[in-house]
Amino acid sequence: MCLSGSVHSRSECLCEHGTQAGWPADSLKWDQKTFPTQGDGAVAHLLYKMIFLTALPLFWIMISASRGGHWGAWMPSSISAFEGTCVSIPCRFDFPDELRPAVVHGVWYFNSPYPKNYPPVVFKSRTQVVHESFQGRSRLLGALGLRNCTLLLSNLSPELGGKYYFRGDLGGYNQYTFSEHSVLDIINTPNIMVPPEVVAGTEVEVSCMVPDNCPEMHPELSWLGHEGLGEPAVLGRLREDEGTWVQVSLLHFVPTREANGYRLGCQASFPNTTLQFEGYASLDVKYPPVIVEMNSSVEAIEGSHVSLLCGADSNPPPLLTWMRDGTVLREAVTESLSLELDEVTPAEDGVYACLAENAYGQDNRTVGLSVMYAPWKPTVNGTVVAVEGETVSILCSTQSNPDPILTIFKEKQILATVIYESELQLELPAIMPEDDGEYWCVAENRYGQRATAFNLSVEFAPVILLESHCAAARDTVQCLCVVKANPEPSVAFELPSRNVTVNETEREFVYSERSGLLLTSILTLRGQAQAPPRVICSSHNLYGTKSLELPFQGAHRLMWAKIGPVGAVVAFAILIAVVCYITQTRRKKNVTESASFPAGDDPPVLFSSDFRISGVPEKYESERRLGSERRLLGLRGEPPELDLSYSHSDLGKRPTKDSYTLTEELAEYAEIRVK
Repeated sequence: MCLSGSVHSRSECLCEHGTQAGWPADSLKWDQKTFPTQGDGAVAHLLYKMIFLTALPLFWIMISASRGGHWGAWMPSSISAFEGTCVSIPCRFDFPDELRPAVVHGVWYFNSPYPKNYPPVVFKSRTQVVHESFQGRSRLLGALGLRNCTLLLSNLSPELGGKYYFRGDLGGYNQYTFSEHSVLDIINTPNIMVPPEVVAGTEVEVSCMVPDNCPEMHPELSWLGHEGLGEPAVLGRLREDEGTWVQVSLLHFVPTREANGYRLGCQASFPNTTLQFEGYASLDVKYPPVIVEMNSSVEAIEGSHVSLLCGADSNPPPLLTWMRDGTVLREAVTESLSLELDEVTPAEDGVYACLAENAYGQDNRTVGLSVMYAPWKPTVNGTVVAVEGETVSILCSTQSNPDPILTIFKEKQILATVIYESELQLELPAIMPEDDGEYWCVAENRYGQRATAFNLSVEFAPVILLESHCAAARDTVQCLCVVKANPEPSVAFELPSRNVTVNETEREFVYSERSGLLLTSILTLRGQAQAPPRVICSSHNLYGTKSLELPFQGAHRLMWAKIGPVGAVVAFAILIAVVCYITQTRRKKNVTESASFPAGDDPPVLFSSDFRISGVPEKYESERRLGSERRLLGLRGEPPELDLSYSHSDLGKRPTKDSYTLTEELAEYAEIRVK
């Protein structure tokens, strides 16, 4: 009990012998049945310390009361009790010793200390007249002569809550209303005290405390909804620092995150009555975040919309952060945070992390985003020019998701393929001229297809193909030389019997055309009145030289074979006679003409070109041809016997070669007629 007055300061006191101070003995002693034992540890130590600290002030108060003093009163500043029960308000007062009254009276007022205000009388020892609200509810427990003014109020109701003042009446003018008062609080719920911070995984103590200031009724405490938390321990009946009493029950447990928001109750009941009072408290358990909601691996088509969701459970709410490769993409203090990606690209493919954190810890999880897209245009890294016999390695690579099927084609033939890989290596050992050409690298998956073309150029020495030959028809011999080589070779025709060599640069005499790796050169001999001469085709490039005597095919060849040597001599003699006759006839006719040939005639020459340019008048073409023939005549010292003429065939109107057209089909032949 806390006593207050003009001399004594407020202090804690504990009275074990209520009879000495006028207090009921059972209301001042510790409840021996519930007093904490040595096993209660810290709580027992606290109570023993309370007893020690309050013993000295109590001893001093008892000595002061025996000596007397001046006007003063001591009572608890506040006291509480359950509705329907009773309450004992402990009170002591003092007055000067010299007054020595014969009889001591006292009055308790409600809510006002001044009689002139006519406050409600709670108790009056002189007349027993009280306010109607307190009739049958109030009585004095202490002996006023012993300066004990303890008041008992029964059958409490809410309207009785308020301030209570005591006035001492020693007779005559010796009356004094003490300013010290006690505030009565009428309650109907137990008080559950939860620590200000409850952390998951850390042991916590929750207490239920109810007033126990009614000497006639003592409460019993029990816990409601504590299953799974722990077993309660009833500490007992304890005295507070101002002399009031409380019943306390403790509940020890280790909370989990699931206990957050749990409603824990305490019930106070009074035996042999129907009075029961319940109070509840919600547990505010603090715990670190745990990510409870997140996308699994996400697949999205390039250009689509993607939403990544992250939700965390924590108390207090966490700071959620979306990150990728250490870069913060979005963050907010919330329990759920989404990351919106519009028109995703392959560059956004990767791993995304969600981080949740608060003051008690953190958690993080990741999700993979796979952006599906068609293959990119393949790239080819490798040899594009190689020499015959070398090994060629070509690498074709691309990028796609999922990985593509890669295939290398040449002329619709599959050379190599891999499935679900981004690279394809093509090895061509001992490369041959047949490997020259256009290749395709094709990449495809279920989202699309892309292809890249590349050319492989094989360089090799000239090869004169077997289709090269000379053909004779009537008075014309036509020679065809087909050469396959890379790089482009030079081609020359040799006539050993006439000691003449003509190469392709002399376009007045040789026409050449290249198609792919094939070079076709055409020479036409006209006016061939005797056995055809030998013709040798020679081709050369930086890798070598190849020569071939062109075989003859056709009518002239068959004719010379049939008549044999004798027939050949006879035919030759007849031919000489005819030539002599024609020569003599011409000499007689042109006896007056100059030895030189006039313009416009066709003198016998070794070579004569009928190669014409489209659109050029015949006059200029004849002059050009005549000039060419005269240049050739200047190369020889004797008159020629044959008139050789070359003709050009226009190949410009031939159809364009495709991958299925043979080179031979493009060749055009010119005729040379023998005059």
